[in-house]
Amino acid sequence: AYEPKNAEPLGQLKGDVGFKGVHFRYEPKGREILAGVSFEARAGQAIAFVGETGVGKSTTTELISGYYFPTEGTVEIDGHDIRRVSLTELRAHIAVVPQEVVLFNASIADNIRYGRPDASDEAVRAAAEKAHADGFIAKFQNGYEQEVGERGIKLSVGQKQRIAIARAILRNPRILILDEPTSALDPETEQYISRALEELMRGRTTFIVAHRLSTVRKADLILVLKDGKVAERGTHNELLALPGGIYRHLYELHIGLHE
Repeated sequence: AYEPKNAEPLGQLKGDVGFKGVHFRYEPKGREILAGVSFEARAGQAIAFVGETGVGKSTTTELISGYYFPTEGTVEIDGHDIRRVSLTELRAHIAVVPQEVVLFNASIADNIRYGRPDASDEAVRAAAEKAHADGFIAKFQNGYEQEVGERGIKLSVGQKQRIAIARAILRNPRILILDEPTSALDPETEQYISRALEELMRGRTTFIVAHRLSTVRKADLILVLKDGKVAERGTHNELLALPGGIYRHLYELHIGLHE
């Protein structure tokens, strides 16, 4: 990871994140993905990014993790310009629950422990319970020592998702990035995962790349991205009240699909 000279120490991270006039493109002459995005996320708030595919929802989270720097503008973590901090130190405070969960050909316990290898068996179990994963793990003959197979082939999508959530709970980050899975889950699994995510998000600054609007409704701030800009911002109820709004349109489509 990039380490600046004389990096500013983050110390006890609170989890405030700010974007100030952020522009970004992957290639110097490429398409501008973000074109002047600004927002403030206070420690413990949940921020959801909504919009069509390719509007820069995932790009914003890559900038928060320091995988890329803005072409223009600044990303600040607790008031520090992200270019001035140690990325190793920053990433120790971040956990990501990705859209495609990557599991290793190892035991369930080792997969949960990834990112915190020194965690005790008790801590692993406690994280799994909070992630509503303990029930299905107990049904395996070998329990937590059950091998998951190459890329977790022996587990369902919903089970993999809960292991990824348990992994993030165990890591205990200040900042959480949640890239929602697009794959359809059955209602019971969806309910388990919603509860597990509520447990995980409690007290942490959370960024949600949203594909399912059910998760978004509880966010403190929803940012609707269009053409690289924030087209609408507000809570679920505030955005629903905008006549002809993008969010309202997406929500009506979502309701139509799920009736």
